[in-house]
Amino acid sequence: MTTLPRPSTDLSAAEARRIVLRAQGFLGAPDRRSGVRGVLRHLGAVQLDTISVLARSHELIPYARLGAVGRAAVEDAYWKSGAEPPRAFEYWSHAACLLPIEEWPHFAFRRRAYRARPHWHHDLPDGAYEQVVKQLRAQGPLTASDLGGAKRTSEWWDWSGAKVAVERALMYGEVVCVERRGWKRVYDLAERAIPEALLHDELDDAECLRRLVRLAGRSLGVGTRADLADYHRLKGEQVDAVIADSGLVPVAVEGWSKPAWADPEALATPPRGRHRTTLLSPFDSLVWERARTERIFGFTHRLEAYVPKPKRVHGYFAMPVLAGGRLVGRVDPAREGRTLVAKQITLDGPRAAPAVARALVEAAGWVDCTDVRVERVEAPELRGPLTAELSRALA
Repeated sequence: MTTLPRPSTDLSAAEARRIVLRAQGFLGAPDRRSGVRGVLRHLGAVQLDTISVLARSHELIPYARLGAVGRAAVEDAYWKSGAEPPRAFEYWSHAACLLPIEEWPHFAFRRRAYRARPHWHHDLPDGAYEQVVKQLRAQGPLTASDLGGAKRTSEWWDWSGAKVAVERALMYGEVVCVERRGWKRVYDLAERAIPEALLHDELDDAECLRRLVRLAGRSLGVGTRADLADYHRLKGEQVDAVIADSGLVPVAVEGWSKPAWADPEALATPPRGRHRTTLLSPFDSLVWERARTERIFGFTHRLEAYVPKPKRVHGYFAMPVLAGGRLVGRVDPAREGRTLVAKQITLDGPRAAPAVARALVEAAGWVDCTDVRVERVEAPELRGPLTAELSRALA
């Protein structure tokens, strides 16, 4: 049985929540000088997803922290352009994520694991892997279509042999994606795309894990073993093996039943400043882990996009609303022309109405909508106060 160190600090639930909000970029003045790239470096991972309602999730992440940053600027900040060195690469972290290019060495442990214990749901034709690498070497960078087609049929999951091969090469680290054209991955050989100073697998597994746990702690501010493991989808025992050498310090948090660790820099400076009011992507790292979200905010959230429509409670892409350092409601959005449609809204009481109205109007302006229409409010008695606040905000 492992003996846990005594906590160095006791934190109230409110103190822990503020530390988390600052660590995630929602408390205090945003760092506009470093912009979107700074957000990516600070968070360490930005999840990618195909769903696009207001915008794709990787756009919503910096928007939630910086405000109405130009959407073209978001794309430019992420993807390699022309002769510029890459700023990020795509890999499996919390899920399919954009990661700062500086973190390439840290995922050597995962690349080795994939090479040693490959798990595949697709058959790979003989010679397909070698052919893809040969083609990229001669012609790259290329999309899956350039390599011979992404799919064999119209079914989304029915990948072609070339697509299976190039994705396998990406997982092994022989191929990398540092650019997209539209929403298509552009593949290139890692030896050509990753800066030479970073292109190595010299870090052993323990060092990779130590660094990732340290970075997860910095991005979370404070978290339990499960929180730290979930950030880059590590195993609990992997966290246990390196936590003592990670630089994180043990703390006790009021109301948390499990031991926790905190970023010492976060503890050194009490978090102060203005709270962001914003809609959050369901794929935002602030609310990635349901048990953590419930523990910190007393808020239960679930992405229902993959839930059959009759069983949805809050809507297809219900977005939590953050205001005053708390999660105060949900909005399930859609767009019709230049109108942002709130298909369903849930408010945590009448006091949430001004914040939800403000978040809706700001989001509408960001996606070039000039009006907001509310279709359904879960508590009908709150529709009047919300509508009145929307009218004031739109005036």
